[in-house]
Amino acid sequence: MKTVQAKQSKQATIYRMVTPEHTCPYGLKSVDLLKRKGYAVNDILLKNRAEQDAFKAEHDVRTTPQTFIDGKRIGGWDDLRRFFGQTVHEANATSYRPVVVVFGVAALMALATSWATLGNLATVQAAEWFIAFSMCILALLKLQDVESFSSMFLGYDLLARRFVPYSYVYPYAELLAGVLMTAGALNWLSIPVALFIGSIGAVSVFKAVYIDKREIKCACVGGASKVPLGFVSLTENLMMVMMALWMAVRHM
Repeated sequence: MKTVQAKQSKQATIYRMVTPEHTCPYGLKSVDLLKRKGYAVNDILLKNRAEQDAFKAEHDVRTTPQTFIDGKRIGGWDDLRRFFGQTVHEANATSYRPVVVVFGVAALMALATSWATLGNLATVQAAEWFIAFSMCILALLKLQDVESFSSMFLGYDLLARRFVPYSYVYPYAELLAGVLMTAGALNWLSIPVALFIGSIGAVSVFKAVYIDKREIKCACVGGASKVPLGFVSLTENLMMVMMALWMAVRHM
């Protein structure tokens, strides 16, 4: 009985923007988080600009939503997460998550394809497809914004610094090699392309990170990447090199 009463006594008030044109997503997240934490939520909607401006002026805040617990202002969405001891995403923080997701999805696709076509998960073909699918997905991410990718790529790639158009060609070359390797077609083209871009990429990353000791972000998952240039970036390029050499030996 005491536990039930304690849960019922947890009260929170949130002010969030909801207009015919826009519903604040962080307001919805805040309400959901409060309810999952056992709070009864007094959900106050700010339905027009005048109400929003009046609220901000009264409480001397610049944004909504704003959450209050026990009469004390907690703050916005990030502040509420901190209040509950949850991690908060920092805008400029580096993360390997994008690369882990790419390789994870590529691995699952390769295993699924191997099972569907060969009836077995543990096949040599699955390993080949894993690398080929990874190349295709990474190329897709770069091709979403080639201009941003090229700008970041020029920060460390040795060939692109000498021949700028290569920074625009690279994602298309990576996609071409990945697609052809997936199909097992035109090996005379896919193998040298993968070997060429992979070798230059590996040397460029090794020089930037391990010789020049530079701390920059990698363009491997596109121009908006927060992935630090380093071991993972080197691995991506070495995978292409190993795939090219493996296929060259296999099809000799």
